[in-house]
Amino acid sequence: MDSFDIFLYLGYTLVIIAAVASLLLPLVNALGNPQSLLKSGLGVLAVVALYFIAYAFSGSEVTQEYSKFNVGPELSKIVGGTLIMAYLLLGFAIVGIVFTEFNKIFK
Repeated sequence: MDSFDIFLYLGYTLVIIAAVASLLLPLVNALGNPQSLLKSGLGVLAVVALYFIAYAFSGSEVTQEYSKFNVGPELSKIVGGTLIMAYLLLGFAIVGIVFTEFNKIFK
């Protein structure tokens, strides 16, 4: 096992620790303020709803290029839904930034 493998496994470990901490620490903080947990839950619910809407609009086409990588219609629909959701979230973020800047100008 050379140093590249060691650092790769160290990176995996740090990513897992960060993911677990990002899930647990807000829950620990929410014990002091349960109202914030409700707001977070509504945000997660909105993102899940947005994904299902994007999934409904995504296509399930499989081209020859996709077939080389064993991508079937279901996986194509999942990937399409994820991309559409990412595009929608990017659009919402840009609209929010523009709205905030115009709101600052007119105040």
